[in-house]
Parts: sequence; C-alpha cells; structure tokens
Amino acid sequence: MPRIELRTEINADKEIVFDLSRSIDLHKISTEHTNETAIAGKTSGLIGLKESVTWRAKHFGIYQKLTSIITEFDRPNYFVDEMVSGAFSEFKHEHHFTELNGGTLMTDYFDYKSPFGILGKLADSLFLKKYMIELLTERNRVVKEFAESDKWKQIITE
Repeated sequence: MPRIELRTEINADKEIVFDLSRSIDLHKISTEHTNETAIAGKTSGLIGLKESVTWRAKHFGIYQKLTSIITEFDRPNYFVDEMVSGAFSEFKHEHHFTELNGGTLMTDYFDYKSPFGILGKLADSLFLKKYMIELLTERNRVVKEFAESDKWKQIITE
C-alpha cells in the first residue's frame, strides 16, 4: 500500500491550521481545478468526529464520487479521515499538527490502495502517486496561504 508523507511548516497558530484543514469550504477552494463539490453529508463548515462528506470531482477526465468519514479526532492535534466509498479500494488520511518555532508543523500521512490489483499498482507507479502528491501539496499550499494571512477569517466563522 503506497504511503505519501508531506510536511508543511505554517507560520500560524495550531488551532487555526487545524480548523482550516477540516474546513469543507477551504477544501473546495483548494480543489477548484477538479470542480470538487460537496454533495452529501457535511457540505460546508468544519467537519468533526463521525461526520461524513461525499465529494464529486473530475479526475483524469471522469467525474467520480468519494465519501469519507472522520474516524479519529483530537482538536487541535490530529484527525483522521477514511474512505467509505469511492475510486480507491481504501484510503486513510492522517492529519497531524504540532507546534514548531511559534508556528505549526502540519504532517499528512496518506495511505491508499488502488483498485484493479496489479493494474492498480502499475497506475500507482506510473502516475497516480505523483497525482495524489500534487493534489495534497496544493491543498496544503492553500491552507498555508489562508493561515498566514487574514484570509482564514473568511473560512472559520464557527
């Protein structure tokens, strides 16, 4: 099972970074290029423990649906979302937040399993892992941009 690990240093309070990372609204902004829309479950605001969201997005020219649920939650230290249904055989995305030099170190661990056995493994090595790294890196770039400016106040209103 492939694992992606990303570390992002953000010059902002851990609580702000944590909440931006679980914001449905910020996720929509960070995935505009895939036309990602929340269509069921929690469709706006901040997602929490045992809440789910179903996304509709265009990846590789095909519209797909993916439902995930928050399975672990310890604000502002970490949360985990896991796929309930979607294009992967399975995925688990851990989000960890630690204080670092007056800011926050945000660490993502994204473990996934592609469908279609050996063909899925081939897709991982040829393009899928790279695609997922780029998608998660862009998401983290947007979290950082909003957290390090006053833009976060547009998103976190709860």
